[in-house]
Amino acid sequence: MDAKVLNKPVPQTVTVPSREEAEAAVRTLIAWAGDDPRREGLLDTPKRVVNAYREYFKGYTQDPADILNRTFNEVGGYDDMVMLRDIAFTSHCEHHIAPFYGRAHVAYLPNGGVVGISKIARVVELYARRLQTQETMTAQIANAIHEHLAARGVAVFVEAVHTCMSSRGVAKHNVGTITSQFTGEFKSNPVLQARFLEMARGPRTPFTP
Repeated sequence: MDAKVLNKPVPQTVTVPSREEAEAAVRTLIAWAGDDPRREGLLDTPKRVVNAYREYFKGYTQDPADILNRTFNEVGGYDDMVMLRDIAFTSHCEHHIAPFYGRAHVAYLPNGGVVGISKIARVVELYARRLQTQETMTAQIANAIHEHLAARGVAVFVEAVHTCMSSRGVAKHNVGTITSQFTGEFKSNPVLQARFLEMARGPRTPFTP
């Protein structure tokens, strides 16, 4: 899929139901599961679920262009890799709406300027807060940073555990899924790519103040 297609804000192609309709849908699912949505312990559950969905999927209302719109050019000529390791995230599988969680490692090669490091973590969070597959999320993160920073190259390495696999279906626990995506110089230069992967997988040393 074209990178620009992956990174466009999500269009509203369907009519968004009202909050009342969403809460009614939750009550229907509770009843379908075999419980009584009118009992005391479940009376406020539809309201809580709708509130949680707003939080889980807030990435649909965000645009990576707004996050990556400011760069800093006073970097003393720095033009090497900028990398953030261990960006924790939680997302939801688009097939079962079951959580998957893990860590993303992201690096880019500046093209004259750098972006605030928190902005890279926010891009990861933006795409994690949508119904996702890990493969698509990995590509979206890489393509968004490459496009909006005009970076010379971007590398993304994601490792995650999927509860749709551990809590249902084959019921296999602690199976890690690994995905990666490279653009620009990271894609064309195997040495640079290997350097990134070595850093992503390297030992963790606790920081001390």
